[in-house]
Amino acid sequence: MEKHILSILIVTLFGITIYMVSHFFEINISPFILFSSIVMVSIYVILSFEIIHRTSIAIFGALILVIASLLTGTIHSEETLHFVIDVIDFNTIGLLLGMMIIVAILGETGIFNWVGVKAIRLSRGNLWKLMIILCVFTAVTSMFVDNVTIILLMVPVTLSIFQSLKISPIPFILGQTLTSNIGGAATLIGDPPNIIIGSAANIDFNSFFIHMAPPIFVTFLLGIVLLKIIFRKELKTIVNISGKFKAIDEKSLIKDKSLLKSCLIILAGVIFFFVIQGSIGIEVSIIALGGAAILLIITRAHVEKVLQEVDWATLIFFTGLFVVVGILEEVGLISLLAKVVLGITGGEPWITFHAVIWMSAIASAFIDNIPFTATMVPIIETLNLNANISSTFGNLNTSPLWWALALGADLGGNGTLIGSSAGVVAAGISIKYGHKISFIRWFKIGFPFMILTVALGTVILTLTTWLSL
Repeated sequence: MEKHILSILIVTLFGITIYMVSHFFEINISPFILFSSIVMVSIYVILSFEIIHRTSIAIFGALILVIASLLTGTIHSEETLHFVIDVIDFNTIGLLLGMMIIVAILGETGIFNWVGVKAIRLSRGNLWKLMIILCVFTAVTSMFVDNVTIILLMVPVTLSIFQSLKISPIPFILGQTLTSNIGGAATLIGDPPNIIIGSAANIDFNSFFIHMAPPIFVTFLLGIVLLKIIFRKELKTIVNISGKFKAIDEKSLIKDKSLLKSCLIILAGVIFFFVIQGSIGIEVSIIALGGAAILLIITRAHVEKVLQEVDWATLIFFTGLFVVVGILEEVGLISLLAKVVLGITGGEPWITFHAVIWMSAIASAFIDNIPFTATMVPIIETLNLNANISSTFGNLNTSPLWWALALGADLGGNGTLIGSSAGVVAAGISIKYGHKISFIRWFKIGFPFMILTVALGTVILTLTTWLSL
């Protein structure tokens, strides 16, 4: 009940704010733009408080806006289907679907259980070493596979390990999730916001990695140091692993070596084509779906079983979200928001650059970074058309505002429990195992962690961008 009351208060406050901002910047806002903005914020608030499942609210929000657009004549009835198809980013949907299929088959091999046991043995009972091993593995794999998928596979393994050790797994769940969001920020395919940004700005895999890897690498090192400081008491313990884990035959954990070999070959091939994607010009979605199709054929996997492992709810959520943002752009709300940003920054390129980073980081801490990024994409496109910004950054192949959005949205998601899909998934799985991670507990750890990592990432990204001008 408290969530519902707070949600109503937030939406009401937003409506008043929009009204005041429009008068301050002397911007005329039509009733439909005001209605659309309230619907948008209502969707974000409901997503943040998890009042309704995010897929349900995304589809319902899209339905409301489509009906309102038809009634106001913004979209003609005979063009509705074409409009909806045009605004859905099938490149993003296809990439996620292809990688989900590949990882679903890979998960059947038992490789992630093997990694868990191997990590315990390598650590020799030293929890600090175990934290480093798990975080490094999670961050690196999150660079090449969607970090939500990695968390879905790794968190149950981690929970099982610590259930056997009779130690609280929460520091390790938090550590893995925080570093997965950092690692995923380094590549085009590591974090859902990056997939949206790359598709919208036509950024290839190599370009994304070259620009984002330096700030993310330094940020990751800081993240590891922060985890050491935050969990210094919990990580002092040395546990005895001589019993159950030493008795396990590692080879027995790999259920199907032939299947594992096939999966790794196909995954390596997919990553290779991602790397040369800029040269061959094939969309990343085609590469991912092509790899998934080949893997299904050569492994003769049980298709129905594999498809059951695909996170269809997330894919449908993306679809509804793209429709919502497409309509917001059509009615002019996105242009209005871009004018507000320019009004605040005065169109000064570097002020705008830093404003995008910190606005994205703070907003993504309290709003799932996927819908936030989807909304920001057309705003960044509008900002890039500004004369001052385009004259300063125009000689670069890709506007630095895209890197600013990626850095802020990806790292900002660490700020709270609801900031990133990886965080929501990790907390949900933990509850099933009897380990609840409260919003406050995450906030006390995640928000300072986020502020410090974004600050360092901003410094490095600013320096690399300045050097490239």
